[in-house]
Amino acid sequence: MTDAMQTFHRSPEGREFAAAYDRVLGTWPAETTTTMVPTRFGDTHVTSAGPTDGRPVVLLPGSGATSMAWTGQATELSRRHRVVAVDILGDVGRSVPAGEPARNVDDLMLWLDDVFAGSALRRPSILAHSYGAMIALAFALRRPADVDRLVLLDPNSCFAGMRAAYLAHALPLLLRPSEERQRRFTAWETGDAVLDADLSRLSELGTAHHPRRRPIVPRRPSSSALHSLQATTTVVLAGSSRIHDSAAVRDRIQKNWPSISTRILDGATHHTFPDSPRAELGVAIRDALTR
Repeated sequence: MTDAMQTFHRSPEGREFAAAYDRVLGTWPAETTTTMVPTRFGDTHVTSAGPTDGRPVVLLPGSGATSMAWTGQATELSRRHRVVAVDILGDVGRSVPAGEPARNVDDLMLWLDDVFAGSALRRPSILAHSYGAMIALAFALRRPADVDRLVLLDPNSCFAGMRAAYLAHALPLLLRPSEERQRRFTAWETGDAVLDADLSRLSELGTAHHPRRRPIVPRRPSSSALHSLQATTTVVLAGSSRIHDSAAVRDRIQKNWPSISTRILDGATHHTFPDSPRAELGVAIRDALTR
């Protein structure tokens, strides 16, 4: 563990982060387990639930989130699937980078290879949100034999660019992160939606205080690359997302890559995914994993 990580975990903010994380984890289904999966870039924290012989589904959160972001979906998903929720290495959460850092997309793919191998996963589905969706799509394109289904929740920079207004609102938070700026940004994007208090606190503390490495951002795939996508893929878009024009993204996908299924959830926003307790989101995920 780096000195910065040790300092964070000993700080009041780090202790509060750990307590909030544990409170959320305590709401996961009975017999949920956690483990540290060794990879060539450090140890990855994984939370698993559901029958060990269930069809596996890997959950990847967005940037600045943790695997706990999937709490709203964990119980239903784990009824029939083996759920494997991952804290992205180098981002907020309980994963611990060590040794040489991942430096490029190739390294990011090797990291996920190691997570799959260390979790004894063979051709799982991947359910991913935002930045996690960017990683998942890149992995499915580069490792077509290793992914069954792909479910991408409001994926940014995968099929279209982001709105300038979103980037403008995010810039102050990126340049000088703070708890208050994170609160204001989330309130703006969600229209002041009431969110889970512990998950919101994890986001605020993580953004403002948790050590993070510079994210590795896969490039938006070319049209020809997307035509080669072999995994059965569903894109679930938030109808009121401020990160992009969801209807335009849907239309672009349907026109150019008709084998990819799309669905828009009216009223949802980018940052109310994936924990939204709305039944429609759970139904959309279930349908995508079973169609």
